[in-house]
Amino acid sequence: MTRLSPRLLQATSVTVDHAEGCYVHGTDGRRYLDFTAGIGVTSTGHCHPHVVEAARRQIGSLIHGQYTTVMHRPLLELTERLGTVLPGGLDSLFFANSGSEAVEAALRLARQATGRPGIVVFHGGFHGRTVAAATMTTSGTRFSAGFSPLMGGVHVAPFPTAYRYGWSEEEATDFALQELDYLFATLVAPDEIAAFVVEPVLGEGGYVPGNTRFFRGLRQRADEHGILLVFDEIQTGFGRTGKFFGHQHFGVRPDVITIAKGLASGFPLSGIAASEELMERARPGSQGGTYGANAVSCAAAVATLDVIEKEGLVDNAATRGRELLSGARERATGDIGDVRGLGLMVGLEFTTEGSPDRDRATAAQQLASRKGLLLLTCGAHMNVVRMIPPLIVTAQQIDDALGIWSEVLAEVR
Repeated sequence: MTRLSPRLLQATSVTVDHAEGCYVHGTDGRRYLDFTAGIGVTSTGHCHPHVVEAARRQIGSLIHGQYTTVMHRPLLELTERLGTVLPGGLDSLFFANSGSEAVEAALRLARQATGRPGIVVFHGGFHGRTVAAATMTTSGTRFSAGFSPLMGGVHVAPFPTAYRYGWSEEEATDFALQELDYLFATLVAPDEIAAFVVEPVLGEGGYVPGNTRFFRGLRQRADEHGILLVFDEIQTGFGRTGKFFGHQHFGVRPDVITIAKGLASGFPLSGIAASEELMERARPGSQGGTYGANAVSCAAAVATLDVIEKEGLVDNAATRGRELLSGARERATGDIGDVRGLGLMVGLEFTTEGSPDRDRATAAQQLASRKGLLLLTCGAHMNVVRMIPPLIVTAQQIDDALGIWSEVLAEVR
Protein backbone atom coordinates (compact mmCIF):
# COMPACT_ATOMS: atom_id res chain seq x y z
CA MET A 1 0.00 0.00 0.00
CA THR A 2 1.39 3.40 -0.99
CA ARG A 3 1.67 5.96 1.80
CA LEU A 4 2.89 9.49 2.30
CA SER A 5 6.46 9.86 3.52
CA PRO A 6 6.77 9.16 7.26
CA ARG A 7 8.80 12.36 7.52
CA LEU A 8 5.72 14.45 6.68
CA LEU A 9 4.81 15.00 10.30
CA GLN A 10 1.25 16.22 10.92
CA ALA A 11 0.53 19.03 13.37
CA THR A 12 -3.02 17.78 13.94
CA SER A 13 -5.00 14.58 13.36
CA VAL A 14 -7.72 16.39 11.40
CA THR A 15 -8.74 15.18 7.95
CA VAL A 16 -10.72 17.90 6.21
CA ASP A 17 -14.08 17.24 4.58
CA HIS A 18 -14.68 20.88 3.65
CA ALA A 19 -13.81 24.34 4.89
CA GLU A 20 -15.37 27.80 4.82
CA GLY A 21 -14.28 31.12 6.24
CA CYS A 22 -12.40 30.61 9.50
CA TYR A 23 -13.63 27.05 9.96
CA VAL A 24 -12.46 23.61 8.89
CA HIS A 25 -14.97 20.76 8.97
CA GLY A 26 -13.40 17.38 9.60
CA THR A 27 -14.45 13.97 8.35
CA ASP A 28 -15.09 13.26 12.03
CA GLY A 29 -18.10 15.59 11.83
CA ARG A 30 -16.52 18.27 14.02
CA ARG A 31 -16.00 21.92 13.20
CA TYR A 32 -12.61 23.47 14.00
CA LEU A 33 -11.72 27.14 14.33
CA ASP A 34 -8.68 27.46 12.08
CA PHE A 35 -6.02 29.76 13.50
CA THR A 36 -3.35 28.34 11.18
CA ALA A 37 -4.74 29.65 7.85
CA GLY A 38 -2.59 27.11 6.03
CA ILE A 39 0.49 28.77 7.59
CA GLY A 40 -0.76 32.24 6.73
CA VAL A 41 -1.98 31.38 3.22
CA THR A 42 -5.80 31.50 3.30
CA SER A 43 -5.89 35.24 3.88
CA THR A 44 -9.49 35.65 2.72
CA GLY A 45 -10.60 32.57 4.62
CA HIS A 46 -11.33 29.15 3.21
CA CYS A 47 -13.22 29.11 -0.09
CA HIS A 48 -14.22 32.76 -0.20
CA PRO A 49 -17.09 32.88 -2.73
CA HIS A 50 -15.49 35.63 -4.83
CA VAL A 51 -12.19 33.75 -5.08
CA VAL A 52 -13.94 30.46 -5.83
CA GLU A 53 -16.00 32.02 -8.61
CA ALA A 54 -12.96 33.69 -10.17
CA ALA A 55 -11.09 30.39 -10.22
CA ARG A 56 -14.09 28.52 -11.66
CA ARG A 57 -14.46 31.03 -14.47
CA GLN A 58 -10.77 30.86 -15.29
CA ILE A 59 -10.64 27.05 -15.32
CA GLY A 60 -13.28 27.12 -18.04
CA SER A 61 -11.23 29.36 -20.33
CA LEU A 62 -7.52 28.73 -19.69
CA ILE A 63 -5.80 26.63 -17.04
CA HIS A 64 -2.17 26.85 -18.10
CA GLY A 65 -0.61 29.45 -20.35
CA GLN A 66 3.14 29.35 -19.86
CA TYR A 67 4.01 32.99 -19.46
CA THR A 68 7.30 33.13 -21.30
CA THR A 69 5.43 31.60 -24.26
CA VAL A 70 2.09 33.43 -24.23
CA MET A 71 0.50 36.18 -22.16
CA HIS A 72 -2.90 35.80 -20.52
CA ARG A 73 -5.38 38.29 -19.12
CA PRO A 74 -5.24 37.26 -15.43
CA LEU A 75 -1.47 37.80 -15.41
CA LEU A 76 -1.75 41.22 -17.03
CA GLU A 77 -4.57 42.25 -14.70
CA LEU A 78 -2.71 41.02 -11.62
CA THR A 79 0.43 42.89 -12.63
CA GLU A 80 -1.57 46.09 -13.01
CA ARG A 81 -3.46 45.59 -9.74
CA LEU A 82 -0.32 44.93 -7.72
CA GLY A 83 0.97 48.28 -8.88
CA THR A 84 -1.71 49.91 -6.72
CA VAL A 85 -0.47 48.29 -3.51
CA LEU A 86 3.26 47.74 -3.95
CA PRO A 87 5.70 50.16 -2.29
CA GLY A 88 6.68 53.14 -4.41
CA GLY A 89 9.36 52.43 -6.96
CA LEU A 90 8.80 48.68 -7.07
CA ASP A 91 7.24 48.64 -10.52
CA SER A 92 8.54 45.41 -12.03
CA LEU A 93 7.42 41.87 -11.18
CA PHE A 94 8.60 38.31 -11.71
CA PHE A 95 6.25 35.46 -10.75
CA ALA A 96 6.99 31.93 -9.61
CA ASN A 97 5.17 29.27 -7.55
CA SER A 98 6.56 28.98 -4.03
CA GLY A 99 8.15 31.18 -1.41
CA SER A 100 11.47 29.38 -1.79
CA GLU A 101 11.48 30.11 -5.52
CA ALA A 102 10.79 33.79 -4.84
CA VAL A 103 13.68 33.98 -2.37
CA GLU A 104 16.04 32.30 -4.83
CA ALA A 105 14.87 34.68 -7.57
CA ALA A 106 15.66 37.64 -5.30
CA LEU A 107 19.06 36.12 -4.50
CA ARG A 108 19.85 35.61 -8.18
CA LEU A 109 18.78 39.15 -9.03
CA ALA A 110 20.85 40.65 -6.21
CA ARG A 111 24.02 38.80 -7.19
CA GLN A 112 23.65 39.52 -10.88
CA ALA A 113 22.71 43.17 -10.41
CA THR A 114 25.57 43.96 -8.04
CA GLY A 115 28.23 41.51 -9.25
CA ARG A 116 28.83 40.59 -5.61
CA PRO A 117 28.69 37.09 -4.07
CA GLY A 118 27.77 37.74 -0.44
CA ILE A 119 24.39 37.70 1.28
CA VAL A 120 23.68 38.71 4.88
CA VAL A 121 20.70 37.08 6.60
CA PHE A 122 19.57 37.46 10.19
CA HIS A 123 19.43 34.95 13.00
CA GLY A 124 16.03 33.28 13.27
CA GLY A 125 14.98 33.99 9.69
CA PHE A 126 13.16 31.45 7.55
CA HIS A 127 13.43 31.73 3.76
CA GLY A 128 12.62 28.25 2.44
CA ARG A 129 13.74 24.66 2.01
CA THR A 130 15.49 24.59 -1.37
CA VAL A 131 19.29 24.60 -1.18
CA ALA A 132 19.93 28.34 -1.44
CA ALA A 133 16.87 29.27 0.64
CA ALA A 134 17.72 26.67 3.27
CA THR A 135 21.28 28.00 3.46
CA MET A 136 19.78 31.40 4.21
CA THR A 137 17.45 29.95 6.87
CA THR A 138 18.53 30.03 10.52
CA SER A 139 15.23 29.45 12.33
CA GLY A 140 16.13 25.80 12.94
CA THR A 141 18.66 23.21 11.80
CA ARG A 142 15.85 20.89 10.67
CA PHE A 143 15.62 22.88 7.43
CA SER A 144 19.26 22.45 6.39
CA ALA A 145 20.79 19.50 8.26
CA GLY A 146 21.89 16.43 6.38
CA PHE A 147 22.39 17.71 2.85
CA SER A 148 25.61 19.68 2.98
CA PRO A 149 27.49 21.23 1.34
CA LEU A 150 25.15 24.19 1.32
CA MET A 151 25.55 27.35 -0.78
CA GLY A 152 28.54 29.55 -0.07
CA GLY A 153 28.58 33.28 0.50
CA VAL A 154 25.90 33.49 3.22
CA HIS A 155 26.71 35.36 6.44
CA VAL A 156 24.50 35.52 9.52
CA ALA A 157 24.02 38.57 11.73
CA PRO A 158 21.88 38.94 14.86
CA PHE A 159 18.20 39.92 14.80
CA PRO A 160 17.06 42.09 17.75
CA THR A 161 15.29 39.26 19.58
CA ALA A 162 15.06 40.98 22.95
CA TYR A 163 13.39 38.15 24.89
CA ARG A 164 15.98 35.56 23.89
CA TYR A 165 18.83 37.80 25.01
CA GLY A 166 17.08 38.92 28.17
CA TRP A 167 17.53 42.56 27.18
CA SER A 168 15.37 45.55 26.37
CA GLU A 169 14.53 46.12 22.72
CA GLU A 170 16.94 49.07 22.69
CA GLU A 171 19.79 46.91 24.02
CA ALA A 172 19.02 44.12 21.57
CA THR A 173 18.94 46.59 18.68
CA ASP A 174 22.25 48.14 19.72
CA PHE A 175 23.78 44.67 19.84
CA ALA A 176 22.38 43.58 16.47
CA LEU A 177 23.67 46.66 14.64
CA GLN A 178 27.04 46.59 16.39
CA GLU A 179 27.50 42.92 15.50
CA LEU A 180 26.59 43.62 11.88
CA ASP A 181 29.34 46.25 11.77
CA TYR A 182 31.72 43.80 13.45
CA LEU A 183 30.86 41.18 10.83
CA PHE A 184 31.90 43.71 8.18
CA ALA A 185 35.13 44.39 10.06
CA THR A 186 36.10 40.77 10.65
CA LEU A 187 34.40 38.29 8.30
CA VAL A 188 33.37 39.91 5.04
CA ALA A 189 33.92 43.35 3.55
CA PRO A 190 30.68 45.21 2.86
CA ASP A 191 31.63 45.73 -0.79
CA GLU A 192 31.36 41.94 -1.19
CA ILE A 193 27.75 41.89 -0.01
CA ALA A 194 24.98 41.91 -2.61
CA ALA A 195 22.00 42.07 -0.26
CA PHE A 196 20.56 42.02 3.21
CA VAL A 197 17.62 39.57 3.30
CA VAL A 198 15.33 39.97 6.30
CA GLU A 199 11.78 39.29 7.48
CA PRO A 200 9.87 42.23 9.01
CA VAL A 201 8.58 39.72 11.58
CA LEU A 202 10.43 36.46 12.11
CA GLY A 203 8.02 33.70 11.09
CA GLU A 204 9.32 30.20 11.79
CA GLY A 205 11.84 31.89 14.07
CA GLY A 206 9.17 32.57 16.69
CA TYR A 207 6.96 35.50 15.58
CA VAL A 208 9.38 38.20 16.64
CA PRO A 209 8.72 41.68 15.16
CA GLY A 210 11.67 43.82 14.17
CA ASN A 211 11.71 47.53 14.98
CA THR A 212 12.14 50.86 13.25
CA ARG A 213 15.67 51.63 14.44
CA PHE A 214 16.96 48.22 13.41
CA PHE A 215 15.52 48.37 9.91
CA ARG A 216 16.59 51.98 9.45
CA GLY A 217 20.07 50.87 10.48
CA LEU A 218 19.99 48.26 7.73
CA ARG A 219 18.79 50.82 5.19
CA GLN A 220 21.55 53.25 6.19
CA ARG A 221 24.26 50.60 5.82
CA ALA A 222 22.76 49.36 2.55
CA ASP A 223 22.86 52.88 1.09
CA GLU A 224 26.38 53.50 2.37
CA HIS A 225 27.83 50.31 0.88
CA GLY A 226 25.72 49.77 -2.26
CA ILE A 227 23.90 46.79 -0.75
CA LEU A 228 20.33 45.87 -1.73
CA LEU A 229 17.74 45.59 1.05
CA VAL A 230 15.41 42.65 0.44
CA PHE A 231 12.36 42.27 2.66
CA ASP A 232 10.98 38.74 2.76
CA GLU A 233 7.25 39.53 2.88
CA ILE A 234 6.13 35.99 2.14
CA GLN A 235 4.33 35.57 5.47
CA THR A 236 3.92 39.23 6.47
CA GLY A 237 2.50 40.49 3.16
CA PHE A 238 -1.02 41.19 1.98
CA GLY A 239 -2.40 42.63 5.21
CA ARG A 240 -1.24 39.99 7.68
CA THR A 241 0.43 42.49 10.05
CA GLY A 242 -2.24 45.21 9.86
CA LYS A 243 -0.53 47.05 7.01
CA PHE A 244 -0.41 45.82 3.45
CA PHE A 245 3.25 44.87 3.84
CA GLY A 246 5.06 44.31 7.11
CA HIS A 247 7.96 46.66 6.41
CA GLN A 248 5.50 49.57 6.15
CA HIS A 249 5.26 49.63 9.95
CA PHE A 250 8.86 50.82 10.06
CA GLY A 251 9.04 53.49 7.37
CA VAL A 252 11.92 51.82 5.54
CA ARG A 253 12.25 51.57 1.75
CA PRO A 254 13.04 48.14 0.28
CA ASP A 255 14.88 47.50 -2.96
CA VAL A 256 13.21 44.12 -3.45
CA ILE A 257 10.36 42.31 -1.75
CA THR A 258 9.40 38.64 -2.00
CA ILE A 259 5.71 37.71 -1.98
CA ALA A 260 3.69 34.48 -1.78
CA LYS A 261 1.32 32.86 0.81
CA GLY A 262 -1.63 35.28 1.19
CA LEU A 263 -1.34 36.53 -2.39
CA ALA A 264 -3.77 34.02 -3.95
CA SER A 265 -5.84 32.63 -1.04
CA GLY A 266 -4.33 29.15 -1.33
CA PHE A 267 -3.48 28.84 -5.01
CA PRO A 268 0.29 28.45 -5.63
CA LEU A 269 1.75 31.80 -6.62
CA SER A 270 4.81 33.78 -5.57
CA GLY A 271 7.00 36.50 -6.92
CA ILE A 272 9.47 39.30 -6.43
CA ALA A 273 8.99 43.02 -6.96
CA ALA A 274 11.78 45.49 -7.69
CA SER A 275 12.30 48.62 -9.72
CA GLU A 276 12.41 48.15 -13.47
CA GLU A 277 15.92 49.58 -13.49
CA LEU A 278 17.09 46.94 -11.01
CA MET A 279 15.21 44.11 -12.72
CA GLU A 280 16.86 45.01 -16.05
CA ARG A 281 20.22 44.23 -14.45
CA ALA A 282 19.33 40.54 -14.24
CA ARG A 283 20.92 38.44 -16.95
CA PRO A 284 18.81 37.53 -19.99
CA GLY A 285 17.13 34.16 -19.51
CA SER A 286 17.72 34.12 -15.75
CA GLN A 287 14.00 34.45 -14.95
CA GLY A 288 11.43 31.88 -16.00
CA GLY A 289 9.73 28.63 -15.03
CA THR A 290 7.09 26.28 -16.35
CA TYR A 291 4.27 26.91 -13.89
CA GLY A 292 4.96 30.45 -12.72
CA ALA A 293 2.05 32.90 -13.04
CA ASN A 294 -0.44 30.09 -13.62
CA ALA A 295 -3.64 31.54 -15.08
CA VAL A 296 -5.95 30.15 -12.39
CA SER A 297 -3.62 31.30 -9.60
CA CYS A 298 -3.45 34.77 -11.12
CA ALA A 299 -7.23 34.97 -11.37
CA ALA A 300 -7.50 33.91 -7.73
CA ALA A 301 -4.92 36.55 -6.78
CA VAL A 302 -6.89 39.31 -8.51
CA ALA A 303 -10.00 38.15 -6.66
CA THR A 304 -8.03 38.08 -3.40
CA LEU A 305 -7.01 41.71 -3.89
CA ASP A 306 -10.67 42.54 -4.57
CA VAL A 307 -11.72 40.97 -1.28
CA ILE A 308 -8.91 42.56 0.74
CA GLU A 309 -9.92 45.99 -0.56
CA LYS A 310 -13.72 45.70 -0.52
CA GLU A 311 -13.93 44.03 2.90
CA GLY A 312 -11.32 46.26 4.54
CA LEU A 313 -9.21 43.29 5.59
CA VAL A 314 -6.01 45.22 6.27
CA ASP A 315 -7.79 47.38 8.82
CA ASN A 316 -9.57 44.31 10.18
CA ALA A 317 -6.21 42.58 10.66
CA ALA A 318 -4.94 45.59 12.62
CA THR A 319 -8.02 45.78 14.86
CA ARG A 320 -8.48 42.06 15.41
CA GLY A 321 -4.72 41.69 15.86
CA ARG A 322 -4.71 44.16 18.74
CA GLU A 323 -7.59 42.26 20.33
CA LEU A 324 -5.85 38.92 19.89
CA LEU A 325 -2.51 40.13 21.26
CA SER A 326 -4.12 41.88 24.21
CA GLY A 327 -6.34 38.90 25.03
CA ALA A 328 -3.44 36.46 24.76
CA ARG A 329 -1.38 38.59 27.12
CA GLU A 330 -4.21 38.84 29.64
CA ARG A 331 -4.59 35.06 29.69
CA ALA A 332 -0.88 34.22 29.83
CA THR A 333 0.11 31.97 32.70
CA GLY A 334 3.49 31.47 34.35
CA ASP A 335 4.33 28.85 31.71
CA ILE A 336 4.40 31.55 29.04
CA GLY A 337 7.51 33.69 29.14
CA ASP A 338 6.58 36.07 26.34
CA VAL A 339 3.58 37.03 24.21
CA ARG A 340 4.40 39.09 21.13
CA GLY A 341 3.30 39.81 17.61
CA LEU A 342 2.15 42.27 14.99
CA GLY A 343 -1.34 42.24 13.49
CA LEU A 344 -2.64 38.71 13.05
CA MET A 345 0.72 37.12 13.84
CA VAL A 346 0.79 36.33 17.56
CA GLY A 347 3.34 34.07 19.26
CA LEU A 348 3.25 32.66 22.79
CA GLU A 349 6.58 31.36 24.05
CA PHE A 350 6.50 28.54 26.61
CA THR A 351 9.33 28.42 29.13
CA THR A 352 10.10 26.64 32.38
CA GLU A 353 12.51 28.42 34.73
CA GLY A 354 13.61 30.56 31.80
CA SER A 355 14.41 27.65 29.48
CA PRO A 356 12.43 26.75 26.34
CA ASP A 357 9.67 24.22 27.04
CA ARG A 358 8.85 22.43 23.81
CA ASP A 359 6.87 19.68 25.53
CA ARG A 360 4.43 22.09 27.12
CA ALA A 361 4.01 24.08 23.92
CA THR A 362 3.28 20.88 22.00
CA ALA A 363 0.86 19.69 24.67
CA ALA A 364 -0.99 23.01 24.52
CA GLN A 365 -1.17 22.97 20.72
CA GLN A 366 -2.44 19.39 20.68
CA LEU A 367 -5.02 19.98 23.41
CA ALA A 368 -6.28 23.06 21.60
CA SER A 369 -6.82 20.93 18.49
CA ARG A 370 -8.84 18.40 20.48
CA LYS A 371 -10.93 21.27 21.81
CA GLY A 372 -11.61 22.60 18.32
CA LEU A 373 -8.92 25.28 17.84
CA LEU A 374 -6.20 24.61 15.26
CA LEU A 375 -2.80 26.13 16.08
CA LEU A 376 0.84 25.55 15.12
CA THR A 377 4.19 25.78 16.88
CA CYS A 378 7.41 27.43 15.73
CA GLY A 379 10.73 28.78 17.01
CA ALA A 380 14.19 27.25 17.14
CA HIS A 381 13.09 25.03 20.03
CA MET A 382 9.50 24.64 18.74
CA ASN A 383 8.29 26.12 22.03
CA VAL A 384 6.27 28.99 20.55
CA VAL A 385 2.56 28.51 19.84
CA ARG A 386 1.48 30.77 17.00
CA MET A 387 -1.94 32.15 16.17
CA ILE A 388 -2.51 33.06 12.50
CA PRO A 389 -6.22 33.41 11.75
CA PRO A 390 -7.48 34.46 8.32
CA LEU A 391 -7.81 38.21 7.80
CA ILE A 392 -11.61 37.88 7.79
CA VAL A 393 -11.65 36.79 11.46
CA THR A 394 -14.32 38.46 13.58
CA ALA A 395 -14.23 39.78 17.13
CA GLN A 396 -16.48 36.90 18.18
CA GLN A 397 -14.12 34.35 16.66
CA ILE A 398 -11.19 35.97 18.47
CA ASP A 399 -13.16 35.66 21.72
CA ASP A 400 -14.04 32.05 20.96
CA ALA A 401 -10.41 31.18 20.28
CA LEU A 402 -9.21 32.92 23.44
CA GLY A 403 -11.87 31.10 25.42
CA ILE A 404 -10.58 27.74 24.21
CA TRP A 405 -7.02 28.90 24.83
CA SER A 406 -7.89 29.76 28.44
CA GLU A 407 -9.22 26.23 28.94
CA VAL A 408 -6.03 24.82 27.44
CA LEU A 409 -3.77 26.85 29.74
CA ALA A 410 -5.81 25.75 32.77
CA GLU A 411 -5.24 22.10 31.89
CA VAL A 412 -1.64 22.06 30.57
CA ARG A 413 0.59 21.84 33.66
